[in-house]
Amino acid sequence: MTTDTGSGADRSFLFVLGSSRSDGNSELLAREAAAHLPAGVPRRWVDLNRLDLPDFQDGRHEDGHRLGEVEEELRRATVEATDVVIVSPLYWYTLSAQTKRYLDHWSGWLNVPDSDFKERMAGGTLWGVTAMAHDEHVVADGLTTALHHSAAYLRMRFGGVLTGTASRPGRIRADEAALTRARTFFQRDAPLALFPYEETAGLAV
Repeated sequence: MTTDTGSGADRSFLFVLGSSRSDGNSELLAREAAAHLPAGVPRRWVDLNRLDLPDFQDGRHEDGHRLGEVEEELRRATVEATDVVIVSPLYWYTLSAQTKRYLDHWSGWLNVPDSDFKERMAGGTLWGVTAMAHDEHVVADGLTTALHHSAAYLRMRFGGVLTGTASRPGRIRADEAALTRARTFFQRDAPLALFPYEETAGLAV
């Protein structure tokens, strides 16, 4: 894990890199967005490929489940951030396997003894960054829905997903529209995420 530190900030960002290759297009796009955060905002970068993170095992009905050292470090980094940014390429129209495994561990962190994971995450903000081969970014709706609903379950805010078009390494630098969006991405409004049935119920009141 690497950290870019600042002082006096009320926010802190955790960037979770879930590509199968380093310096991928999604990461480059995320770094462009991060470069335009205020100078005093801490940024921490976690490359899931560099962590010896085990596959998630559902231990909800087992007594005394404890986290390993890597899991605990990653859990702590997650809950200490005010803003969690999921950086994943679009693989088969959803999140990468590395990213999905990380999110699966959230289920485990909800159920360890004396867990405060849900309480710590509530009120924070979840963001996404993804690069894809398609020009039609609507094909990433499945990825967006997965992140949005994850935020809704934890009562987080959702800032949306920054998208770009690229396939070959480094090609995202040619997507000028994506780079332009990146420069103001973290300035956008991030409303409280609600499940569709909650939005419908609110309209009915």
